[in-house]
Amino acid sequence: MKNQKLSLTGLTRAELERFVVEWGEKPFRSRQLFSWIYAKNVRNFDQMTDLSKPLRQKLSTKAQIGLLELLEKKISPKSGSAKYLFELADGRNIESVYIPENDRRTVCISSQVGCGLRCRFCATGKLGFGRNLSAGEIVDQVLYVEHDQGVEISNVVFMGMGEPFMNTDAVLKAAALISHPDGLAIGRRHIVISTVGIVPEIERFTAENHRYKLALSLHAADDEKRRRLVPIARRYPLEDVIRVLTAYSAKSSSRPTIEYVLLDGVNDSRADALQLKKLLRSLPCKVNLIPYNPAVPGFNRPPDERIEAFASWLADLPAAVSIRWSKGDDIDAACGQLAARHSER
Repeated sequence: MKNQKLSLTGLTRAELERFVVEWGEKPFRSRQLFSWIYAKNVRNFDQMTDLSKPLRQKLSTKAQIGLLELLEKKISPKSGSAKYLFELADGRNIESVYIPENDRRTVCISSQVGCGLRCRFCATGKLGFGRNLSAGEIVDQVLYVEHDQGVEISNVVFMGMGEPFMNTDAVLKAAALISHPDGLAIGRRHIVISTVGIVPEIERFTAENHRYKLALSLHAADDEKRRRLVPIARRYPLEDVIRVLTAYSAKSSSRPTIEYVLLDGVNDSRADALQLKKLLRSLPCKVNLIPYNPAVPGFNRPPDERIEAFASWLADLPAAVSIRWSKGDDIDAACGQLAARHSER
């Protein structure tokens, strides 16, 4: 480990209050710290000008804010998107992506180092599972990118490295910090948590009445093909996934987004589209078609005409269907690409 200092990034206001009281400070110092870390997004204790100089010196000696060290940054001249490769205190690497589009400024963040689910077409899956990220390591991706870009982030998507619902506690804690009105203040409906379909965690998410948006990485509309692409599907068949998504939609009055990566010659035929329509016909949802950003040998992006044809075959589906054209193919923006290449080097 590079640093054994106490990390304040990732602590809630109640946890910060316990921390300052243990140090013999007044409880109101926790509100000041919370604001400096999450709302004002400073990266240095010396900038916290309403704290006493002795307290700032003590904080600098025994605590830290900011958990990420930038290893590499790639900027797309086409779209303005930026891919960040970070190093953690234990030397492991994660990725985040900044995506500006119209009036949105989105950060795609990671929830794990690598991923143990080994989806066949995913570069992150090829890395294997390293460990879960802490809430601080998750939220600091948003803070770092916002500070680096000099803009207010408007949207956050948990669609980077890892499966968020294999690290649910830390993900939900980070989401609460990201959406806190006295902090980053990003609306809960502007935070999307994406899952490949971990049924018990979707049930928990629904039961706890979280107001963040939910997305399902589907990629196939029949169990046999889905199991080949997403091995965890052997444990959670489509019937169960659609059942819990339907329950989530009914309770939250929010439509889940279905993410469908189009793979050339694998899941992009007319028959695949018809099967997808049949699967989703009674589920209130939105559908995002994502042309594959080549990252794993053996999988390719379909030609544009087939991508557009696939969307047309879904035209009478009672759901909004859109194509999410890539904004980062020139910066290795697919999950895990930059980390994999760094690991190889």
